[in-house]
Amino acid sequence: MNRVLAMVLAGGASERLSILSAERAKPAVPFGGKYRIIDFTLSNCASSGICNVAVLTQFNPRSLAQHIGVGRPWDLDRTTGGVVLLQPFLSRSTRDWYKGTADAVYQNLYYVEDQKVDEVLILSGDHIYTMRYDHMINAHRSRQADVTVAVTEVPLPEVSRFGIITLDHNERVISFQEKPRSAKSNLASMGVYVFDKSVLINCLEEYAQGKGGHDFGQDILPEIIGKHKVYGYRFRGYWRDVGTIQSYWQANMDLIADLPDLNLYDTSAEVRTVHRDRPPAKLGPNAQITKSLVSNGAIINGRVERSIIFPGVFVEDGAVIIDSIIFDDTTVGEGATVDKSIVDKQVWISNGSQVGHGDDLTPNKEEIDNLNSGITVVGKGAKIPSGVKIGRNCKIGCWVDRVDFSSKDIPSGESVASKRPRRHPL
Repeated sequence: MNRVLAMVLAGGASERLSILSAERAKPAVPFGGKYRIIDFTLSNCASSGICNVAVLTQFNPRSLAQHIGVGRPWDLDRTTGGVVLLQPFLSRSTRDWYKGTADAVYQNLYYVEDQKVDEVLILSGDHIYTMRYDHMINAHRSRQADVTVAVTEVPLPEVSRFGIITLDHNERVISFQEKPRSAKSNLASMGVYVFDKSVLINCLEEYAQGKGGHDFGQDILPEIIGKHKVYGYRFRGYWRDVGTIQSYWQANMDLIADLPDLNLYDTSAEVRTVHRDRPPAKLGPNAQITKSLVSNGAIINGRVERSIIFPGVFVEDGAVIIDSIIFDDTTVGEGATVDKSIVDKQVWISNGSQVGHGDDLTPNKEEIDNLNSGITVVGKGAKIPSGVKIGRNCKIGCWVDRVDFSSKDIPSGESVASKRPRRHPL
């Protein structure tokens, strides 16, 4: 795979993940107890023998850049090849912010042209899956394809969330529909493309530059079907687009199944990440843990059910966590309850408070489309006063303090924001 360049699209803003992506890029959002979302794409590259990787960043890139570093966990710290982060830049020419996936690659076409490769692998940095890209590339070569698109089956009721592809009996792409209301096919594009290098350059120069096509799915792919040899590659493993609060929460919960479809313990498809030394997890005399993932450095003195606990989390005596995801270094105080919630890093939930309380499923008034499935989110660094009851679909902003709570009762669908100027993203 030395003749392959992988370009990971990791710069898009993601308002649908609410405050989880307010101070970090979506691919840098923590996942599964110890990982970041982008770890899956980078690990797939490592498993596939692809060691020439460019990560295209844009919004809130600092935490993502710190996480990737020189790429050592993924064997990408090399003098030849390795990982490089590419950001939009302004110059005397027409460079600007990336306007879409195709435009992001087009603005870095100089980099593609300089690489001595035969194929360019376009990847998304915000999907959860393990995949051998080398198998897809070998299929692309054996068919002498110009473009190959990875596809996977999705439930018919969900086709409106995806770009839907129809294949003929030879697996050649014959149609593409971007997020249709209904479709005869249920094959969704995974946002994974293999382009012959010359074909990619020609397509971007014609459509991204000449016709203003900003996205591969919406603009480029429909244009090249019939004009180029475009084939589908069927992927039958676990794949999730975690672009919404509900899908993100569900993908985490999928990991705690007795036999999860995504097997993090499969050594042949290892998911790599940055290793940070922490002591082993510690369980107190009153700890009760069922069907959960608990990471190193966590101290559990309360009850944890069907939840994901990240490193350094402290659950005090009498605290109860159910169906929730708790990020690094958060403290859940004595007698507090967290139910079907996502709690970001360094949060302090004081004694006796309740997060995700009651049965009222009123959607969030500020984010009706994002927070409507009963999941409450608490932003990074928030401090929740003792005795506060926070309902469903609530949004507690980053860095809120106790003085920001005007009431002990935060009804479902309400939000609490910090009254102080926002800190710089970390």
